[in-house]
Parts: sequence; C-alpha cells; structure tokens
Amino acid sequence: MALIKNLWADERGQAMAEYGLILALVAVVVIGALTLLGNNISARFNEVAGEIGPNTSTP
Repeated sequence: MALIKNLWADERGQAMAEYGLILALVAVVVIGALTLLGNNISARFNEVAGEIGPNTSTP
C-alpha cells in the first residue's frame, strides 16, 4: 500500500507528459485544419499563379 501511495505522490516527469499532450493536441488541430482548407488553399495559389502568368523572360 505504501508503494502505491509513493507512486501516486511522485510527480517527476509530469510536466513532460503534459507538454507531450499539448503538442499532440496542436498536431491534431493543424492536421484537421489542413485537411479542411487544403483544397481551398491550393485553388487560391493556382488562381494567383494564373493571374501572374508564365515567366517568359530570358536571361
């Protein structure tokens, strides 16, 4: 029983685990945002590239 109490009170490594959970949450949000907005962003870049036109200058 004392071993369980000691393990429960031990907080070493807790901060690193919390940082890992926060990092995982941020990664999930970024992946979700890119999944939802990826096609729109690609279409916008293609639209801008079409407006600029091809590079026809010669060196």
